[in-house]
Amino acid sequence: MSGESNERKKSSKSSKSIPRFFYGTAWKEDATESLVFAALEAGFTAIDTANQRKHYFEQGAGDGLNRFLARGGKFREDIFLQTKFAYARGQDHRKPYDEKDSFTKQVRDSFASSLEHLRTDYLDSYVLHGPYRGTGIGAEDLETWAAMESLEQARALGVSNINAAGLAELCRRVKKKPAFVQNRCYAKLAWDRDVRDFCRAEGIRYQGFSILTANRSELASDCVSSLAAKYGKTIPQLVFQFCHQLEMITLTGTTNEQHMREDLNIGDFELTTDEVSKLEAVGS
Repeated sequence: MSGESNERKKSSKSSKSIPRFFYGTAWKEDATESLVFAALEAGFTAIDTANQRKHYFEQGAGDGLNRFLARGGKFREDIFLQTKFAYARGQDHRKPYDEKDSFTKQVRDSFASSLEHLRTDYLDSYVLHGPYRGTGIGAEDLETWAAMESLEQARALGVSNINAAGLAELCRRVKKKPAFVQNRCYAKLAWDRDVRDFCRAEGIRYQGFSILTANRSELASDCVSSLAAKYGKTIPQLVFQFCHQLEMITLTGTTNEQHMREDLNIGDFELTTDEVSKLEAVGS
């Protein structure tokens, strides 16, 4: 069995596909383990978390993942696992490093802690949880990114909460450009079109979060309601399918198990080009 698992690990390094749906674990606290387990049972194959105890319970995500794997039938390499390094300004007192240390050591300590929390020996994606100063790329970010580049157990790198100018600057100044960008996605900003366009041009995969919660008023429009009715889908199902047709990886953090299953059940319809255009303009 171990030989088979090792072979699966070797082959997965280069051939692992990237799911188009991630289950997000922010703000779940003590329910994190049970919700991650439920999401995986519902059919999710990607988990997003962060080593930022202020907003995430990374160990709970690891407990839920390993409880699911212990049931048999799935292996660690079947699950896309992503976590993040967060600077001290985004943390509370429960930091996974000593903030007096260099950023290089902070990254290494946080990463080691993440591997322990998640009970894994590698991560599919390791994400910088936003630039140090909020916008632009400073010396702090370049040191942090270089430390992330040196992590052999991180198969891909990403950055979150970044604008198009900051992303372009990061790509110019680092050796290994991000494979992923993860941003809060606002309909009023054409679903983060500037960043998405840059990602498409550079071969970077865009991950959108707060798809529903950041766009409540726009999703209450007649346009959205009528399209959902046309296809016999819920508004979240319609919106997630729209995002996927924009080549966006979407995150959902629903705590409702029925909604978990519904969110994944969107493979039986496709919006027309005109309908996609109407939804892209719904916030304008």
